[in-house]
Amino acid sequence: MSEQSRTRPSGSATALSEAYDTALLDLDGVVYAGGEAIEHAVESLCTARDGGMRLAYVTNNALRPPDAVAAHLTELGVPAEPADVITSAQAVSRLIAEQLPAGSKVLVIGGDGLRIALRERGLEPVESAEDDPAAVVQGYGGPDLAWGRFAEACYAINRGVPWYASNTDLTIPSARGIMPGNGAAVEVVRIATGAEPQVAGKPLPPMHRETILRTGARKALVVGDRLDTDIEGAFNGGVDSLLVLTGVTDGARLLAAEPKYRPTYVDADLRGLLTGQPEVAAVDGGFGCGGWTASAGTGVLVLDGDGTALDGLRALCAAAWTDAGDGACALDAGKALARLGL
Repeated sequence: MSEQSRTRPSGSATALSEAYDTALLDLDGVVYAGGEAIEHAVESLCTARDGGMRLAYVTNNALRPPDAVAAHLTELGVPAEPADVITSAQAVSRLIAEQLPAGSKVLVIGGDGLRIALRERGLEPVESAEDDPAAVVQGYGGPDLAWGRFAEACYAINRGVPWYASNTDLTIPSARGIMPGNGAAVEVVRIATGAEPQVAGKPLPPMHRETILRTGARKALVVGDRLDTDIEGAFNGGVDSLLVLTGVTDGARLLAAEPKYRPTYVDADLRGLLTGQPEVAAVDGGFGCGGWTASAGTGVLVLDGDGTALDGLRALCAAAWTDAGDGACALDAGKALARLGL
């Protein structure tokens, strides 16, 4: 990842779908929310795929197996095969299989996605701490996961059984808004046991490794809506990233992002795959993009000019991500963002 991509959003003279061979796409908040396709997602993905870009769907949600996810995408209008889907259940199952003998019993706190992935790695899913498991694995089990499942995990972990987690996303988007994710459930078990799980999902290396092994991507672009999973995962993997503003990240969070959370590109939605990205250039006293100029001083972000809201946001990111911009977001970003309607 270039130093420029860490200090300001980058530009691209060609469409991102042409500049990169594979898009590693998050699902929740990027392709769909609450099971329904996000506006512009289906047509954008189909156009990118028809132009030669490989689409791989990389999700921290361990609930559904790849064939169910692929069927859902196909139903939405984006034809997909199970091999196109990479889940944190697959990543954590590989991690466990590398540390335990084949045939080991693993107590599952989660859904069918975990059970299927464990079996693919030659491990035996079990349901109770009394089944003598060699490990505990915890993944998102849906909104109706019974409280007693957390108790089973605690019984086994408190006996010294190693604990694994598919991911630690604290929240997950739904059709009704933001709801608790697997990370919130992991915190329940962590508080009750004092233990720490080994985590496989984004932004950690096991998930990136799983993705590259399964896709064979040579020049990948990570596409996501979360700074602390998708974008940090791209940073850790040394690949470029596109943040779309259709999920949990808003303008204020983006401006306040630490270097490891800063995307290479920013766009409103998946239409950003089909276009070039405007250059953010250094100008006297600040940074320019489109018709906007943004600058930063002590505790102040200043936005001048006119143009699209996205170009204004890109210019603001460049100003906020400088040393002079440190701290400015909390004090004055709201005024600039309000001018952009963000």
